[in-house]
Amino acid sequence: MAATPDDPDSTTVTDDAPAGRRPRTRNARPALLRPAPGGTGNSAASLIYQTLRREIVCLQRRPGDPIVEKDLGSIFGVSRTPIREAVLRLAAEGLVEVVPQSGTFVARIPLDALPEAMVIRRALEEVAVGAAARTATRSQVALLEANLERQREAVAIDDRDGFHDADEDFHGAIAETAGYPGIWTVVQQVKLQVDRYRHLTLPEPGRMARLVEEHAAIVYAIRDHDTQAALTSLGVHLDGLEAGLLEIPEHNPTYFYGDIEAIRRKFGR
Repeated sequence: MAATPDDPDSTTVTDDAPAGRRPRTRNARPALLRPAPGGTGNSAASLIYQTLRREIVCLQRRPGDPIVEKDLGSIFGVSRTPIREAVLRLAAEGLVEVVPQSGTFVARIPLDALPEAMVIRRALEEVAVGAAARTATRSQVALLEANLERQREAVAIDDRDGFHDADEDFHGAIAETAGYPGIWTVVQQVKLQVDRYRHLTLPEPGRMARLVEEHAAIVYAIRDHDTQAALTSLGVHLDGLEAGLLEIPEHNPTYFYGDIEAIRRKFGR
């Protein structure tokens, strides 16, 4: 069962950290763990943008949470100008909402945007996986297998953010193996809202371990140069993500907006 906002055991919607990890203090300076796709420069605005972007996508900042310029100024030690620049970039991506006379808030996840993003992702990843299965070298397969170990290590300590990062790198490595690295860059840009939804699925018992096995099936098919098996395994993997698209919003209604019935019709469920 997916975690709900009222579930005290859900680390998706609480500030408790998994065993072996330090809890994040709300007023502490955030750590910038990885740059956003297309991020450029090392300016204060870019740092704030990338950090907030990651926190929103990973649900460390939840839909509806306020974005307070004064607080960010204290955390980052900057004036309001770079903060406002970062907020404008996030608003353009649909991650924050600026409400006149009220303030700035983390935006809710738009249900209507998810099916199209998933369709685009599937189409592009099928190209990458098929090409990888045809052309992968032994060293490229070894890199994919090493990534599987990273995923297993993250699962072992219930490190959901670490697993998400390894998952992202895994799919990026497949695109590299295929000789089409730009495919994953495009997919990352398209699936931004899907990633927020994905983080809500990770607390489901056994889900991360199951995802590792799905990834492993893709890798083994690529290793064997079995294109059809690789595409079938990818399909199973992506079907699992789509399957929760009706359940997750029902258990986290305040995190989403849009017509759930339209989603039901698009996926024929």
